[in-house]
Amino acid sequence: MNCLVFDIETVPDVELGRKLYGLDGLSDADVAKAMFTLRRQENGGEFLPYEQHRIVTISCVLRSRDSLRVWSLGEPGAPEAELVERFFDGLERFSPDLVSWNGTGFDLPVLHYRALKAGVQAARYWETGDTDATFRYNNYLGRFHWRHIDLMDVLSGYQARGRVSLENVAMLLGLPGKMGFSGAQVWDAYLAGDIIGIRRYCETDVLNTYLIYLRFELMRGKFSRERYEEEIERVKAMLRASREPHLTEFLRAWEAAA
Repeated sequence: MNCLVFDIETVPDVELGRKLYGLDGLSDADVAKAMFTLRRQENGGEFLPYEQHRIVTISCVLRSRDSLRVWSLGEPGAPEAELVERFFDGLERFSPDLVSWNGTGFDLPVLHYRALKAGVQAARYWETGDTDATFRYNNYLGRFHWRHIDLMDVLSGYQARGRVSLENVAMLLGLPGKMGFSGAQVWDAYLAGDIIGIRRYCETDVLNTYLIYLRFELMRGKFSRERYEEEIERVKAMLRASREPHLTEFLRAWEAAA
């Protein structure tokens, strides 16, 4: 088993916003406010176009052989280019199966644009069988391939009206969910300098996603019930051994909901 669950957190790319809208001289907070306002005028919502997102955190759960770990790439406050390069370098070296929640609809398109901006090379990720025949019918880019499983996409039957939020599915399965923090709070946390808080939130998101993935593997017959229970206990053992307060809180909330 070589599985990498990932999630990103982003903030407005205020540098790009200044260029696009002639906002030189304004503070980052005011530029972002203008970007949100302009977007709301365009389509009624504040969700920015993909190219206007800047990545501040990439968090992962890696299940490989007999190991399991959760962490965020780079040091807190590391440059975006370093985070993006680390992510694609991991795919280059280990070719894990990817798992996400809405990765096809958000995380990966944003990573594409930011890798393009940073000049990051990612030959393995873009492989479709030209140099490795095993990627011809199972690669990271094919929506209906299994090298990347976007759980939201798959569970919805690839239908927009069937899509459900990570929070709601986590609640459905008795998982901790967002634990009082949401993506809507990331920009304010970033302005306040709380990068650690953002990373911890992102790590709990990938834990929720991984636990949903384990249930999915049970549902589609990839895991026996015994194997599923073993994997669940492995997650709990990792959380018990951790000294990170957000992971301890995650375990406590999970056990309380059981």
